[in-house]
Amino acid sequence: MFLWVDGIYVKAGLEKDKAAMLVVLAGLRDGRKVILAVESGHRESTEGWRTVLRDLQRRGLRAPRVVIGDGHLGIWGARPAVFPTAAEQRCWNHRLLNLLDKLPKRLHAEAKSLLTKIPYADTREGAERQRRAFQTWATKRGVAAVGQALDQDWARLVTFYQFPKVHWKHLRTTNPIESPFAAVRLRTTAAKRFKRVENATAVIWKTLLVAEQTFRRLDAPELLAEVAEGVTYVNGVRVKPSPATTDEKAAA
Repeated sequence: MFLWVDGIYVKAGLEKDKAAMLVVLAGLRDGRKVILAVESGHRESTEGWRTVLRDLQRRGLRAPRVVIGDGHLGIWGARPAVFPTAAEQRCWNHRLLNLLDKLPKRLHAEAKSLLTKIPYADTREGAERQRRAFQTWATKRGVAAVGQALDQDWARLVTFYQFPKVHWKHLRTTNPIESPFAAVRLRTTAAKRFKRVENATAVIWKTLLVAEQTFRRLDAPELLAEVAEGVTYVNGVRVKPSPATTDEKAAA
């Protein structure tokens, strides 16, 4: 149903740079969340993610409805080649932090208040109004470029409005996959540096499998079946098919 993707960097191998571990978490049709992959990859590159996705496809993974990740992943270049029908949702937490980093600290509190209203709007139209409000504010404060930056990847930021409202909190951010990383970082930090990348991968995989036992299930799993079947949602509300559409399906 849903795929959350992210990378974690650990000290492993003979090179000075940290090794990137590409992690994939899936939300299944029955509401469970499970770790599907932990693979080493070069700096979260497009080719690295393409390899991970193709391996999942060979193992039997069907195209997910949506992939959720941050803005710097090579996943966005890899996804179309492997799962062309999957939608894309960019993590709002990462996007907001990136925008705040571009602003002077004296403007952070006011900007954060305006920015956080955007992804919590009840409709996509409401989110667009909040976006324009922030852009107007940014222009008046002499930081118009920051406001304009919000236009980048806008379509990828509001994909969650195409899914049931009860699932929005799962889809807006990569928190479902980032939260277990806290336990992973405790283990990898204690290890100082792994001599082999394979050893680091094994430790991270095992740590995440242990954490998986306490993962919270997706809300309203009963809705996931119809989402899987491609039922249309607009602003979180199920769209009823027209009588003509129903008749056409029956005839088919």
